[in-house]
Amino acid sequence: MREDLLHFVWKHRKLPLNGLQTSAGEALQIHDTGTHNPYSGPDFFNARISIDGQLWAGNVEIHVKASDWYQHRHEADGNYNNVVLHVVWEDDIPVFRGDQSRIPALELRNIVPRPLLMRYRKLFEYQRRRFINCEGDIAETDPFLIMQWLERLYFERLERKSVEIDAALASSNNDWEQVFFARLLKNFGLNINGEAFHQIGQAVDFSIVRRIGDNVVRLESLLFGVSGLLEQEGCTDRYFHELREEFAYLGRLHPLIKKGVRTPEFARLRPANFPTIRLSQFAVLYATRQHLFSKAMAAPGFSEIQCLFGVRSSAYWQEHYTFGKPSPNRVKQLSRNFINLLLINTILPFKFCYARHSGRHANDHILRILEKLPAEKNHIISRFRGLGLVAANGKDSQAMLQLYREYCSRNRCLHCAVGCRLLGGK
Repeated sequence: MREDLLHFVWKHRKLPLNGLQTSAGEALQIHDTGTHNPYSGPDFFNARISIDGQLWAGNVEIHVKASDWYQHRHEADGNYNNVVLHVVWEDDIPVFRGDQSRIPALELRNIVPRPLLMRYRKLFEYQRRRFINCEGDIAETDPFLIMQWLERLYFERLERKSVEIDAALASSNNDWEQVFFARLLKNFGLNINGEAFHQIGQAVDFSIVRRIGDNVVRLESLLFGVSGLLEQEGCTDRYFHELREEFAYLGRLHPLIKKGVRTPEFARLRPANFPTIRLSQFAVLYATRQHLFSKAMAAPGFSEIQCLFGVRSSAYWQEHYTFGKPSPNRVKQLSRNFINLLLINTILPFKFCYARHSGRHANDHILRILEKLPAEKNHIISRFRGLGLVAANGKDSQAMLQLYREYCSRNRCLHCAVGCRLLGGK
């Protein structure tokens, strides 16, 4: 037995409501199960029940065993003094509040309908052999329910990202450009170099970028220097030494923080994703798009953002992937797919946060942009497609990632709209 099932039974009243009794044999009537509390404190607030004809209003706490009350030390927590009913699977011991008054208990193990228990157990059978627990049923779920749930999941994912942005803003005196610079740089590094690039973005004071922002060579020297890519010995390449001298000059003018910055990786990367190429493209972006943050926040749609971020690496890197090793001339421009990733992982989360901090709502605007984005391609989206759940656009694929990572893979079926519907919930 899991506590989440007991929450489900109580919240959706999946128990016989007539003839209920407390463990002490008192007549129990449920008027209102209360408001589910997903945070710390009692599980349901403001419930209304009658015990032997006496109306009680207060909170409800739910446990598998009544003795869990003491294991969690609720008797010493004043937040639980207003609990009027203890709902448990097994009432193994009497439970008392801090003032030694006994809390009435409702034991569920003999009254939960057996068909519900069977449906619940079916969800978790053979889970190690499955992609998701409900894979045999999800395709039959009401499409309107799926559509609503995916939209909610996307904004849930957006909220999680906004928490990280808010924390970074708090530590930078609400310098939006500094935080955007570091987060955007992180996403230029993708999975392998994301953390190393983020450290570079955090190490560089954005006031320096403001001063040298129209000069590609200086921006490249700053990024390459802080990253440690200019520390190799024995390189005779002319451009390498030009950047190295420029970085030394910048170091004399500005306090450049280098401690703790991890040097980016080249291994396991295609040449187009080498850190040299991505840092050059990033430098060109900031050198040619003055006030990039403001322009990104003001961009009205998908095509304008694609145009804003459609930059290529500097001239040297058209003929190189690493210092001193010429390669055939090739235009190394940010691809549409790469810009789409920046849009999903950086630009839209910042639009969401910036609008909220400005007292506006950008939800509809964000959805309009997302619906023009193609769905991402990865093994999770492919597995959902195999079950009949097809991602039509970027919103759907982001929502499916949230669904799988935060619900399916954690067996949080009763917190999911699909799992609740399969068990007969609303």
